[in-house]
Amino acid sequence: MNVARITSRFTSISAVLIIASMATSCSKGDAAPASTAAATLPVSTTAAAPASAPSSAPASAAVAPAADATAAAPGVAIPATTAVAAAAPPAPPTAEEREAERKKAQIEWALRQDEIKNDPRGQWAKQATASSTFNDVKGNAPYAASQATGEPNVQQYSTTAQAWSSRTPDSGIEWLDLTFATPVHATAIRVRESSGSGAVIKIEVFDDKGAPHSVWSGSDPTKELNYLIAEFPKTVFKTNRVKLTLATNVVQGWNQIDAVQLIGTEQ
Repeated sequence: MNVARITSRFTSISAVLIIASMATSCSKGDAAPASTAAATLPVSTTAAAPASAPSSAPASAAVAPAADATAAAPGVAIPATTAVAAAAPPAPPTAEEREAERKKAQIEWALRQDEIKNDPRGQWAKQATASSTFNDVKGNAPYAASQATGEPNVQQYSTTAQAWSSRTPDSGIEWLDLTFATPVHATAIRVRESSGSGAVIKIEVFDDKGAPHSVWSGSDPTKELNYLIAEFPKTVFKTNRVKLTLATNVVQGWNQIDAVQLIGTEQ
């Protein structure tokens, strides 16, 4: 083979290879910028804030407070405690309302007193003796034990000569012993207190042999002009005698008894 032809053919092949290599290099160079642009696209898309926005802005500036969001949310129920706290306090009663309430209480008291006074099962004491009396009086004198017999006749809560009083106030244990006309199987005792109410500590009834039976003891809840009412199961024996024991030091001042009623039946 001709050496000059072989050399020429080799030169041509080399030239082709060089041109191909250059073309490949150019293709790789052109592709690199495109690849770089695709990599940075997500970053520019995410950065929605303008370039002038401060990069150090606090997160709370972009997020509404939770409390505001709750207040604005529709359908959120207000707690009951909030509604109660927001409610205005009730208006105080007017003078007319107070007077109406006072009259109502007085009417109820009067009706109850009348009911007790006219109870067909009840009887008032006929005779009475006491541990002591004011000024040591006897018989039907003011403050004597006999002032606790008969129907109630004291109309105001106050110390009065129309009720029994012990010799001294606040001295301690005193007693009042009363008898009634008709022996009955007792079911209740009503003690009308008219001054220093609340000092009775025991009530006893006596059987036909004279033996005492306690039917009530404790702390007397009576206030002002009213009755201490002791109710108990009907006694198996008949009685016409009742004894009251007072601790006069429990309530300061004179402790007075206006009347005593025995409730019971003959059968």
